[in-house]
Amino acid sequence: MPTRTARTAWTGGLQDGTGQVELVSSGVGKYEVSFPKRSAEEAGGTTSPEELIAGAHASCYAMALSNEIAQAGGNPESLDVSAAVTLGPDPAGGFRISRIALTVRGRVSGLDNAGFTTAAAAAKAGCPVSKALAGVDEITLDAALDS
Repeated sequence: MPTRTARTAWTGGLQDGTGQVELVSSGVGKYEVSFPKRSAEEAGGTTSPEELIAGAHASCYAMALSNEIAQAGGNPESLDVSAAVTLGPDPAGGFRISRIALTVRGRVSGLDNAGFTTAAAAAKAGCPVSKALAGVDEITLDAALDS
């Protein structure tokens, strides 16, 4: 299996420094990062490790769920997955990812709501990014079929 690479070039201290994350393997872009914007409510045109994790988790989960649906005999027509990653204080000091909320809405043929919910839970447990994030205290899932 392949190894994917990203890198960050950083200058300055935590509060006054800035960096640029580059997605090296894909070459799709470079993105600005800064701690003040990372810890603010508004991102102000920069990304953060948490947003990158959210993107990784949402895309990995969508792939895992499409597989689980097919394994259960269904056909995943469309899946809309979002991941909300929360940065919070760490009781031991500093910060930590305190919560991840996965939300999925799907159009699926061949499975009822119970089958979809079962597939959604299996995908949450089996997604490689979910496994990598197992140290997060709370990873929730809100899964529903679109009417």
